[in-house]
Parts: sequence; structure tokens; C-alpha cells
Amino acid sequence: MSNLNSIVAIAGSGAMGAGIAQVASMAGHTVMLYDTNGEVIEKALVGIASSLEKLVAKGKLAERAALDIRQRIIPASSLSEPQGASLFIEAIVEKLAVKSQLFAAVEEVLIEDAILASNTSSLSITAIASSCKKPERVIGLHFFNPAVLMPLVEVITALQTNAISPTKCLDVMRAWGKVPVLAKDTPGFIVNRVARPFYGESLRILEEGIADIATIDWALKTFGNFRMGPFELMDLIGNDVNYAVTETVWSQMYFDPRYKPSLVQKKMTEAKRLGRKSGRGYYDYREEAILLEPVKDEVLGNVIFIRVLSMLINEAVDALYLGVATKEELDLAMTKGVNYPKGLLKWADEIGLNTVLDHLNHLNQEYGEDRYRPSVLLRKMADKKEKFF
Repeated sequence: MSNLNSIVAIAGSGAMGAGIAQVASMAGHTVMLYDTNGEVIEKALVGIASSLEKLVAKGKLAERAALDIRQRIIPASSLSEPQGASLFIEAIVEKLAVKSQLFAAVEEVLIEDAILASNTSSLSITAIASSCKKPERVIGLHFFNPAVLMPLVEVITALQTNAISPTKCLDVMRAWGKVPVLAKDTPGFIVNRVARPFYGESLRILEEGIADIATIDWALKTFGNFRMGPFELMDLIGNDVNYAVTETVWSQMYFDPRYKPSLVQKKMTEAKRLGRKSGRGYYDYREEAILLEPVKDEVLGNVIFIRVLSMLINEAVDALYLGVATKEELDLAMTKGVNYPKGLLKWADEIGLNTVLDHLNHLNQEYGEDRYRPSVLLRKMADKKEKFF
């Protein structure tokens, strides 16, 4: 068990809330799982039981241990029930007003030194904290879906967060078997900021007619060794979710063109082609669907790969320059949070910073858009022929 007391409270029993509840219970905590909808809690409990049964069947968990884990998760229909919890984690809808209202209410019932954490993927922790009388207790704990399997947790400090909570949360996440990284409270934090070009630049290539969906995915998997192509991954995440995160980061960055959403994303969401969960997205998952075949042109594939990779590296370098995280944690976040084959800064060292800079300068000159501006740090380090590691 971690250095908290035995009770953890979780608000929201959707996929993320249920997953976090299972992780906390597996670490030995009593978990109070709160939701305004009792049916959703029941569905979450059934899902957790099913998940544990699979672990038992694979020999990864004893049957008795699985029963104990299930019994430690207690449904709560009122916010007053988990009042003894030392850690509260919110995993509700991604709307600032709704989250702020919940935090203002829950801080009234929790014990004095309880930590209040948000699992938001892109909203400002500082803004959420401002709704509380004691904002110094608020922090971000961003788990990745599925929470039971994905190791990364971003620990995000608000402007108001006290000095004790980050260290305590890092220790707690390690005790839960997670890989935590400390991140500054900036739009998208680490992963959802740095990963934007993986989707955005791929969509731009599609919009320009340079290559089709299957070819772009093939190029990134073949030449970059990414586990999934950007369109496959957007379909898995949900195109509505990916579009919402892109819009949030873009608006919070004061409409910086580097984060500008694609009209293709918007149309896919409007058409309810949300990906796997709706049966159709960039790919068609229905039984009668015709599989898309890539154009396996090595020259084209390399052009696509280096363009997307250069944009990804530039974003990682800029995040380092602006103090979002350390170079080690930036690379760790991308390998553990979205399964990139390499950390982007180490990747930059391998191919050479001047090579990356040349590609960005070429794109900047060709398009004349601020979207392709090289990071100040990239230019400085390339000029001095320095490396990150």
C-alpha cells in the first residue's frame, strides 16, 4: 500500500474512473466509487469483475485476491460517503465548469489534508484549483486509457499546488505500479501536447492529397516502427475525443497554428464516424467492409515519415525549452504513454538536430506558415552541434 491512508475516493465510474478504481484497489486501498448514476456504477463493477477474472484465467492473479479487490471497491451515491479519503480523484466529463463545481463541493467533506486530483487530459489544473477554498490541495493525476494496463501517469502541478503533494503523488503512483512523470500545467501537459503533430501533420498530408489514409499509416509503421498509424490510433481513441483534445489545446495556446484542428476531424465527428466504437471512422470496421490497401512506395513513405517525425521532435524540443518537463521525463512520457518506439529527443540525437532543422526550414519556406517554425532551442543546439543526451 502507498503512503496514503486506506481510503481513496473516485468520482466518475466510466472507463477511466473504473480503471483507476481497480488500480487503487489492487494496491490495497478501500475505494469509494462515486457517480450520480447508479446504473453506471453497476456497469463499472461488472467490468472490473470481468477484468479481474481475465487476470485469474491467465494465472496473473489468485482467485481469492481477485475477490478481495472487488470487495474493497464500494459504490457511493453521495459525496459525503467518502469523507475519510486521503486521496480524491475526479474522472468525470471534460468540462471545466462541471469539474470546478465538483471540486468546490467535495473539498467541504474531505479530511483536512486530503489531496484533490483531476484526471483531466487537457484542462487547466490551475483553473480547476481556483474553484476551491484551499487550492493548494489540488493536483493533476492524468492516467492513460486503459488505466489498468497503461503505465504512465502525468503528475501535474497547478500554480497553487503546495510543495508536498507532487512528491507524495509520485510516491503513491510508484506504489501503485505506475510510471509517473512530473509535468508543468500547460495545455495538453506532456503527451497530449507533444503528440499533436502525429495526428495533425498526418491529417494535413491527407488534406493535401499527398497520400491516402492507409499509406500514411503504413509509412509511419514501416519507417518509424510506430505500433499504430495515426488514423488507426485516432479510430481507437475515438475521433470525437481526439478532436476535442485538439480543439482544447489549440484554444488554450491562443490559436497557435501548430495545434490547429483539421476540418477532416470536424467532419468525421459531425458524421458520427467516431472510429471503432461506432463501427466506422477513418477505417470501416463493419463485417462487409473493404480493406484499404496502402501504396507501398518507399520514397513517398520516407517523405511522410520524416515530415511527421520532424514535427514531433520540434514539439518535444519546444516543450523542453518552455520547461514543461525534463528531457528524461519527456522521452519517458512518450514511450510509456503512447508507446512510441523511441523517446523523441533521443531520436533527434540519432538522426541529427541539423537534419530535423533542415526539414522544418524546408517546410517553413515551402508553406510560409508559422506552423513549421523551428523551436528556438532546436536552432541553438543545431548551430552548436549539441545533443540532448
